[in-house]
Amino acid sequence: MKSLFETESHSEILSRINTLNESSKGLWGKMEVGQMLLHCQFPLNLALGRYEMKKPNPIMKLIFKSFKKGLYNDSVWKPNMPTAKPFKVVDKREFITEKEKLITAVNDFHQEKSKKEWDPHPAFDHFTPEQWGKMQYKHLDHHLRQFGV
Repeated sequence: MKSLFETESHSEILSRINTLNESSKGLWGKMEVGQMLLHCQFPLNLALGRYEMKKPNPIMKLIFKSFKKGLYNDSVWKPNMPTAKPFKVVDKREFITEKEKLITAVNDFHQEKSKKEWDPHPAFDHFTPEQWGKMQYKHLDHHLRQFGV
């Protein structure tokens, strides 16, 4: 799996984001392109300590643990996977604003490529730096594929 910490993968993601436009349509799911751009900011901002997510109860935490490896392994996520409640976007979003914010978050995350210690994820607990980079790439790749780029 590629990593958002890799320079080539970082450039690839930015290029794909810049391919999107206001009329880009999803191949699956309910989100419009502006909503997807905001949705993709949440995991990046969570990792960067700019977004707080409520910790799940112990039972949910056990369930999350069962698919933790799927967040950063080499398998591609299937279309129409359920979205975590804190990351759902249902209101209309302004494309240019959300695109600029996502690009900033992608760049800020990439700048942390040398960081050795990361705060635990509220739902999945600890990730290595390598896992954080792969997970962020995989999430962005999933939604960029959703919009055909």
